[in-house]
Amino acid sequence: MELTINNLQSVGAFTGAPVEREITWKHNGEDVSATVHVRQMSYHSAISDIKASSVNGDVIAGRIASCICDKEGNAVFTPEDIIGTADPDRGPLDRNLTMALLDVIGEVNGLGKSKS
Repeated sequence: MELTINNLQSVGAFTGAPVEREITWKHNGEDVSATVHVRQMSYHSAISDIKASSVNGDVIAGRIASCICDKEGNAVFTPEDIIGTADPDRGPLDRNLTMALLDVIGEVNGLGKSKS
């Protein structure tokens, strides 16, 4: 295959639109559900990972911030929102919500699944 935009597009080399998923997590003993949009890992997430690791940032917060978006693909969080420095009164993202977001990012990106 010759490396062209059209050929790359025909083999699915671009991530496309965010994927919609439903997540559920526990908060104060109650189930809470939300619809999230997940951007497949791409150039955008690779740059976020590099930035986070080069400035002693939080790679996990960067991964969540780069993958969780609205239906148009705009970021919902900054890494600072997730770790709690954006608003000290609000604090960091809840542990259960954090794990639900990481799970859905892994699901959409096929992380942890072996290819057969």
